[in-house]
Amino acid sequence: CFFVSPSKFISYLGKQDNYHGHVTALSVAPEFRRIGVSSQLMALLEQVSEQKKTYFVDLFVRVSNKRAVDMYHKLNYVVYRRIIGYYSGERDEDAFDMRKALSRDVDKKSIIPIPHPVRPEDLGDD
Repeated sequence: CFFVSPSKFISYLGKQDNYHGHVTALSVAPEFRRIGVSSQLMALLEQVSEQKKTYFVDLFVRVSNKRAVDMYHKLNYVVYRRIIGYYSGERDEDAFDMRKALSRDVDKKSIIPIPHPVRPEDLGDD
């Protein structure tokens, strides 16, 4: 799914079928930021994930991206674990795996934080 204005691509959101919803990327054009577009996209993914009867929605975000981390906290996402060196480049950077439990996860087991950091090669398919 994506949003457009009359002349410009604003943002996009994709989905995959699985036991959880996953945000691979969430991008919003600069002039459309801070007006709720990201929150609307997240709400849409959560709604689709609920319909698919998934347990949770997750995403990876740079630890240094405070604005995004704060936004996800406001949307009731929790830091599930820290992934060491997830983002590679000139300077490797850790990521937070943030999750939000959905109604199928009655006991909220999918969001119980893992107390120790993991490496990208340890992620598996969860």
